[in-house]
Amino acid sequence: MIAPSTTLGSPSCPVRILHLEDSAPDHSLTSRALKKAGLSFEMDRADTLEAFKTLIDTCEYDVILADYRLPGFNAMDAWAVVQGEGKVTPFILLSGTIGEAAAVDAVQRGISDYLHKDNLQSLDRVIRRALEMQSIKAAKEKADRELAVSERRITEFAHHLQLAIEKERAAIAREIHDDIGGSLAAVRLDLAWLSRHSQDQGLQNHIATATEMIQHAIEASQRIMLNMRPAILDQGLLASVQWLVQGFEERTNSRVQLTTSSDAMRLDAPILLTAYRTVQESLTNIVKHADGSAVRIEISNQGDVLTVEISDTGPGLADTALQKEKSFGLRGLQERAKTVNGWLDISSSVGVGTSITLTVPLNTSDTERQESAP
Repeated sequence: MIAPSTTLGSPSCPVRILHLEDSAPDHSLTSRALKKAGLSFEMDRADTLEAFKTLIDTCEYDVILADYRLPGFNAMDAWAVVQGEGKVTPFILLSGTIGEAAAVDAVQRGISDYLHKDNLQSLDRVIRRALEMQSIKAAKEKADRELAVSERRITEFAHHLQLAIEKERAAIAREIHDDIGGSLAAVRLDLAWLSRHSQDQGLQNHIATATEMIQHAIEASQRIMLNMRPAILDQGLLASVQWLVQGFEERTNSRVQLTTSSDAMRLDAPILLTAYRTVQESLTNIVKHADGSAVRIEISNQGDVLTVEISDTGPGLADTALQKEKSFGLRGLQERAKTVNGWLDISSSVGVGTSITLTVPLNTSDTERQESAP
C-alpha cells in the first residue's frame, strides 16, 4: 500500500494562503487559476490592513499573496506588519498596478517574488518556488544554529581541556619537585658521604661519575618542572615573558626586542596562561623554523585590550601550513584564545617572516574566565 503524499500542496497537505486583495473578482480569478494548476490549497482573503493584521495574529499561513495598491495602504505596509510579527512567511506581490522599479525595490527589501495579474497561469510555479526557497532558507538557518551550538561546545570543551592540562601540568611539576627532586637530592648527599668516607680511587671515580649523572638528572627535572608550570607565572605576564626570552636567547644566541606598555599588568589566571603559552609556543616555532631571525615581542594592555604580538624575520609560512593534518600548535593557540573570548591572528609571507598576534578584551564578563587556573 502506498502512503499518501505529505508534500505541501498535495491533497493531504494543502497550502495555507492569505490573499490581501480588495477585489472579489480578482480573488476568484486567483483561486480559479490555482485550482486549474492542480495546487491543493486553502485561501483566506483580507481587504483591509486591520483584517490582515487579525488573520496574521490568529492563523498560520504558508504563503501571503498581496495586491500592491489597496484603499488607504499598500502591500509594503502589510509587509512591515509581517516583519514586525517576526514571521518568515513567503510574501508574493500579485498586482496589476505595480511598476518594474517598484517591484525590484520590493524584492530588495525582502519580498519573495512578484507576479503581474495578467500572468496568473504562472502563479502556481511562483508559489512553489517561494515555498522551496523558504524551505532551503529554513534548513540553512537550522544548520547555522546547529553549527553555532557545535562550535560553542567545542570551544567550551577546549577551555575545559586546557584547564585540565594546566592542572595536570601543575600536579606533575609538584610531583617532580617533591618526589623526584627530593630523591635525587638525597642520592647526591649519599654519594657525597661515600666520597668523604672512602679512600679507594676506583670507587671515587665511580662516585664522581654517578654524582655528575645525578646533577644532570636534577637539572633535567628542574627544566621539565619549569616547562610544566614555572613558578615565575605567579609574578605576572611580563616577568614570565622575560624569563622565556632569557632562555630563548641563551639557547639560540639571538637577541629579542621586548617592549611593553606597562611594567605591571593584573590579569586573570586564564588570560595570563593563554598569553604565556602563546609566547612560549611562538618562540618554540621560531627555534624550529626561523632560528637566527630577528625576534620582536610587543605587549600592550591599552584600551582594556591585551595585545601580545610575536614577530620574526624568518622564512615565513606557506599558505597551506595551517591546513596540515598535524598542525596542532598554532591551531591549539587559536582555540585557547577563544576560551578567554580572544582571537589569534597569524600573518605570514614566505621569505619575509611571521607575526602572531593574540588579542583579548579585558573588560568582558565571563564566569568561566573566573575559574581558578593552576
